[in-house]
Amino acid sequence: MNPDIEPLDVPMYSQAMASRLVGLDSGRVRRWLQGYEYTYAPRTSAAKGRRRQPPLVRRRGALGSRYASFVDLMDLLFVKKFVEHGISVQRLRKALEEAVDLTGDRHFAQRRFWTDGRKIYLQIKDKPAEALLELLSGGQWVIAPIIKQVAHQIEFDAITGLSKRWFPLGKDRSVVVDPSVAFGAPTIAGRGVQTANVFDLYEGEERNIGRVSAWLDLPPEAVRNAVEFEQALAAA
Repeated sequence: MNPDIEPLDVPMYSQAMASRLVGLDSGRVRRWLQGYEYTYAPRTSAAKGRRRQPPLVRRRGALGSRYASFVDLMDLLFVKKFVEHGISVQRLRKALEEAVDLTGDRHFAQRRFWTDGRKIYLQIKDKPAEALLELLSGGQWVIAPIIKQVAHQIEFDAITGLSKRWFPLGKDRSVVVDPSVAFGAPTIAGRGVQTANVFDLYEGEERNIGRVSAWLDLPPEAVRNAVEFEQALAAA
């Protein structure tokens, strides 16, 4: 790994793996990470032309790579959640452009972004905690109840505000995706054992949780969490 590149920015997830981890189809992952071209028909009699839509995810260290960095992966997760709550990709693009103009930040995977299901809000550091900028209303300041998206899964960096670790089953479970451990593979938190290895041993030991726990010196509940996670990945 290049020591000059932060772990958050290292391209480490293939598009297929990013698709499985986040739960998106590979076509969306490709379009949101790399952009896409499309054919359009002018209103005049002119011939059809081609246009290019830029990537939705504003990439950093992984720019130009077909692989996603951890920050890219978390941006994909946030975009997925926004879309699931009825926010169109076009509105997301506009919101992100306004956020960049206001703060210089180009990522959804930061703790300042939240949504109430219809509109995107950005918490500004020098404003009161309840004051949120409604990005899609021409800069009007509002006070509104906010549903914190995936907050129970994400650990944010205290300095940068970016997503630092992801607990896909929730912070009360043992599975974590940490770009500084096992090259970003899902592992058992605090132990560094990859969930894929736990699951392989589980299958090899006739699905006996106790034996896997003894072999790997892991709590039985951690083994169960790893098995649950890997089974969900396989079904994705």
